[in-house]
Amino acid sequence: MSALLCCESLKPYKALHTDHEVRFTQFMAWAKDSQPTVIEATPKIDSSNRIPLYAIQLVRQVNYGPLESKRYFVNFADCTHSYVEVAEDFLIQISFQKVNSYGTSLSSSFHDEFKNFKCDIHDRFFEINLYQKDPVNKHHWRANLARPASSIDL
Repeated sequence: MSALLCCESLKPYKALHTDHEVRFTQFMAWAKDSQPTVIEATPKIDSSNRIPLYAIQLVRQVNYGPLESKRYFVNFADCTHSYVEVAEDFLIQISFQKVNSYGTSLSSSFHDEFKNFKCDIHDRFFEINLYQKDPVNKHHWRANLARPASSIDL
């Protein structure tokens, strides 16, 4: 398993304060701590009774260059500051989506729930995205695009 971050000298790139600042701060502290501890394999996680609170996507790439990795980490309610690496398919199975919270159309402000970091020493760029359970109200909307609209009771 490779290290999550290249070194300790990462600097925020175009730093934004987000609604989920605490989650990003906790993840970065965990990622910088050292090599991640135990990584569970995705099939061992029972998604029926153990739904994570949120997930973090860590994208690592050469600055203005090729993508090196996309990794996903989840945080469970019973694990305060520990993260477990999972496959992207696990997030799809539990209906997690990237969090983007936009203001109203009358407001010019909006917030994307992500953080960017840059390492000038190793010429690396890191993007950290937040994923959560899809907030769509299933009573009013189709839960799955594969489900035909004609089969929905109105």
